[in-house]
Amino acid sequence: MKSIGFIGTGRVARIMIEGWKRAGRLAETIVVSDAATAAADAVAAEFPFVVKGDADTAAAQDIVILGLHPPAMSEALPKLAPGLKADAIVLSLAPKLRFTKLAELLGGFSRLARQNPNAPSIVNRGYNPIAFAPGLDAAARADLLDLLTPLGATPEVDETTIEAYALISAMGPTYLWFQLALLRRLAAEFGLTDAAAREAVAAMTHGAAATLLESDLPPERVMDLVPVKPLSGDEDTIVGLYRSRLEPLYAKLTA
Repeated sequence: MKSIGFIGTGRVARIMIEGWKRAGRLAETIVVSDAATAAADAVAAEFPFVVKGDADTAAAQDIVILGLHPPAMSEALPKLAPGLKADAIVLSLAPKLRFTKLAELLGGFSRLARQNPNAPSIVNRGYNPIAFAPGLDAAARADLLDLLTPLGATPEVDETTIEAYALISAMGPTYLWFQLALLRRLAAEFGLTDAAAREAVAAMTHGAAATLLESDLPPERVMDLVPVKPLSGDEDTIVGLYRSRLEPLYAKLTA
């Protein structure tokens, strides 16, 4: 398997590395680097098989994964460009910066891809849309998909949709987790064992999603399948919160 270099070792690096570990698909060489040395130290401590290095070392690997926030890219990428292998693959995990800008910052390097990994990749159940730049040939795309598929579904999408996926699939779990965690706690308070609570919440969540998205019933019909709706009086407030938080953020990411 090709060597991997992380530029930036935040949450997503941990998620991906743990996912590969669980799947038994670790690359022989994984280099992690971060301007905040404590972040790289923490990843190296958690995963002793990774190599802590500087940005130049990480950029010299076969597949270079950019885990930087968009504002940091403008400064970091021109410095990394000279150290990239001619046949390297650069995978950006950041929203906002599109292929044209990434290539410009990398001095014309065009073997690029962009992806929105989501947190369930840590248990190999991710939904991680990916877009390929025109300069990335079929063999390189296959190599990248071979690396990423163990983390979960990796549908190829148009680059213009990456920001929408960032809000829906990448950030989406955060809109639901606290609610599911509460249901699990309430289930225990109401007398279920922890094992039964886990099973009930998981089955309900999967089944509810399948009913809404796979039954071919209109959403109004689906939501009328259960006669007792304890939160119905709060639905407008909750919908308003979603719109007031997500619409401005999407506008910011696509500006």
